[in-house]
Amino acid sequence: MNERIDIDMFDNPRPDRDYCIRIRCPEFTSVCPRTGQPDFGEILIEYCPDQSCIELKSLKFYMQSFRNKGIFYEALTNDILDDLSRTCKPRWMKVTSRFTPRGGITTEVVAEYKTQT
Repeated sequence: MNERIDIDMFDNPRPDRDYCIRIRCPEFTSVCPRTGQPDFGEILIEYCPDQSCIELKSLKFYMQSFRNKGIFYEALTNDILDDLSRTCKPRWMKVTSRFTPRGGITTEVVAEYKTQT
């Protein structure tokens, strides 16, 4: 988990229904662990809540905790998925990270969580 930032939840107003929540974080930043240079990108979180929904202010602070962290794209995408799915226990969740070009190459990483049936 990323530096023990608490992610607050609130009760799902319609736990009897499957619906999708999409959260865009278009100003995400982290640091390349090899070069120390900043990485800029967008994080998209999509999930079907069960009993809890993610509170956005605490999510913002959680995302900001990566700002000075040296981490590869693949690790941070999976860390975000692990932290959020562990906290809100959704029916399913997908985290997509899209980073701005570096050396003419763009990177997109997708990680998905599904409850065991």
